[in-house]
Amino acid sequence: MGHPAARGPWPHATAPGSPRAAPRLGTAHRGIHSAGPPPACHPGRVNGPEIRIEFAPELHLFVPAARRGGASTASTDGVSTLGHVVESLGVPLTEVGTLLVNGREVTAAHVPAAGESVTVRPVAHPQRVPGAPLRFLLDVHLGTLARRLRLLGVDTAYESLDIGDPALAARSAAERRVLLSRDRGLLRRRELWAGAFVYSTRPEEQLEEVLDRFAPEPHPWTRCTACNGLLRAAAKEEVAARLESGTRRTYDAFAQCRECGRAYWKGAHHDRLEAIVERALTRTRPADRTG
Repeated sequence: MGHPAARGPWPHATAPGSPRAAPRLGTAHRGIHSAGPPPACHPGRVNGPEIRIEFAPELHLFVPAARRGGASTASTDGVSTLGHVVESLGVPLTEVGTLLVNGREVTAAHVPAAGESVTVRPVAHPQRVPGAPLRFLLDVHLGTLARRLRLLGVDTAYESLDIGDPALAARSAAERRVLLSRDRGLLRRRELWAGAFVYSTRPEEQLEEVLDRFAPEPHPWTRCTACNGLLRAAAKEEVAARLESGTRRTYDAFAQCRECGRAYWKGAHHDRLEAIVERALTRTRPADRTG
């Protein structure tokens, strides 16, 4: 997957031709969303109602060490929503599943009152995304993950150039795609339709994260890993002009992208890619994999 010859769902591929706020995830559609930049929230300094807030261990990555040992004190401005307060303390609301105030579930629109005790819980898995078919948009730093999701047949748009946070968030909203990113600031953009933080820096673990969190339906070997287009079976004669002479002599079964024309065949890297697919299928549909 790391070089052009191995980018396709089949191990070898040729390049084509000549060369207020929109809903977001956690439980975004149940009210866990916010608009605009979060207000100032001054831990330990009394400038408004003082609350106690505790973050689940799964969210400790986002908060300072002082807030990882249990409930801590935070002072608010008395008018900002709980969603804004949570984000001002470092946690993107895409990662929030439930907000509890004195043990009672509330939405992010709740305005904290003095003395309230807040618990912030993570998103439950698998996470459902109502409102549109499940599909993804990945930022410039997640190219390998994008190719592996496409290898599994998951609809995955990818920006190979840094087009900027506003444009990424706008595309997420326009196409109703879940934006995957390791950029916390990007995930707090108010234009964003839906999003999720990618916790690992390793592509193998990143793929496992997405599969565990969203449980997308896999359709391996059906998408072009270069452009996300759908593949079709192709006769050798249809793609012969794109093949090296050795490939034409050795292989007979081919696929071709309907969008960009790239040709695919089962070459030397087939076993490695097949192993990626098999691990993913086992993870997403364990009950169906009996032997």
